[in-house]
Amino acid sequence: MARLNTCTVLQSTPERRQLWQFNAQGNFPLAREQSAPVGDPLPVGLAQKSWSEIWQPKLNVAWLPADKVFLRVVQFPTSSPAETRAMVELQLEKLSPFPVTQMVWSLCPLPPSPNAAAGKLQTIIVVFVERKVVEEFLGQLEDQGYLADRLELDVLDQLTAADASENGAWVYPGAWGQRQTALVAWWFDGTLQNLSTISLPVTGDAALALHEQLSQMTWGAELEGWLTKTPNWTLVANDAAVAEWEPPLRKALDAPIQLVQPLKPAELAALTARRVARTDGATNLVPGEISTRYRNQFWDSLWLRGGLAVGGLYLLGITIYFGALFVQDFRVSRIEAQVTGLGASYTNAIQLRERYQVLKTRQELKFAALECWKTTAELLPENVQLDSFGFADGHKLTLAGTAAADKVNDVGEFYGVMRKAQLKGQPMFDIGVKKGQELSTRLGPGGTVVNWSFGLELKRTEGE
Repeated sequence: MARLNTCTVLQSTPERRQLWQFNAQGNFPLAREQSAPVGDPLPVGLAQKSWSEIWQPKLNVAWLPADKVFLRVVQFPTSSPAETRAMVELQLEKLSPFPVTQMVWSLCPLPPSPNAAAGKLQTIIVVFVERKVVEEFLGQLEDQGYLADRLELDVLDQLTAADASENGAWVYPGAWGQRQTALVAWWFDGTLQNLSTISLPVTGDAALALHEQLSQMTWGAELEGWLTKTPNWTLVANDAAVAEWEPPLRKALDAPIQLVQPLKPAELAALTARRVARTDGATNLVPGEISTRYRNQFWDSLWLRGGLAVGGLYLLGITIYFGALFVQDFRVSRIEAQVTGLGASYTNAIQLRERYQVLKTRQELKFAALECWKTTAELLPENVQLDSFGFADGHKLTLAGTAAADKVNDVGEFYGVMRKAQLKGQPMFDIGVKKGQELSTRLGPGGTVVNWSFGLELKRTEGE
């Protein structure tokens, strides 16, 4: 129980059902409290377990009706919990009022008493319940949506809350669920010696009936040897029970009676939660096969809810995907329609752009030819004659002419300056390898005239 996170305690009566939830830290503070009439569903957050149970364990406890239970006080040598259970099991046939095969049992160790054989004995309250009663009660809880991990008795915590420093008998009217019946706890030397019941008769002399019942108990206690002096009497009851029980009880005992208010249900529930959290849970009034079935149901429900959650997320993802796909298809269809509508205007725009490019190229070629003609005219020596001027492919310039045989050097100089000509501060012609046509000269007829020719390529950018 070290990892216990919360503990829920259920009190089910024929009229109402009360739920308390405690945080399993410190003194078990009350976290939530809720009451529901019989027939209304229990709050899911308090009654049922969820995924958080995996890392935040929750314990569901239910109070079993006390009128279905038999209690026996026994004393055994102080030992470990496992050894104590083994000792009780050896005595089951002797202690149980029911056949061993038809009952379930648990034990509640009481705090050790320093006066009990120098601490060598421990006092234990053994709880016996008929198995059929437990199964019927668990079935009722299942119908209400509450799967109990433990079945406990609130009267055990009412007993342990008593101040047993004085020898005496404590009377608890209504502890067995019946107004006319009371539980009597006999404490001597700091040890719980016995538990018995007394009843108020419906008719007749109530004081006389109580006197006879209590006299028989005291005689038996004296025979057993633990009642060695007159006990002090304490009546643990609310105002209504005090009004009903105090007069006949005081008359029957002819002794003073101390009145004590019982613990409130919420305080008893807190004591139950703390007590259950301290135990190892090895002895439990819930049969083992039912606990196993509850555990399997819990895991099956987790798998089922997990599968449903994954399936829901998958369907949600598919819905989102197809929704997004539909939106995208709609947008694509709309854009295609726009493209179709713009097709004719786009084609016209392309044609206009091509026509513009052709006109622009023509204009550039025209100005390029004029620039080449201008450069040639400016750089051509006077004693050199230009016979042909060719401009092809928008960038190839071809010049040819004649010159006197003794003016060949002038032709070479003309070729050189043409190659280095500039336009707006930039080289006009590309003089790289394999660009243009080298200067060619040959003698004409008679050897007095030289025919020359060469070609150049305009230096243009990629955009041109």
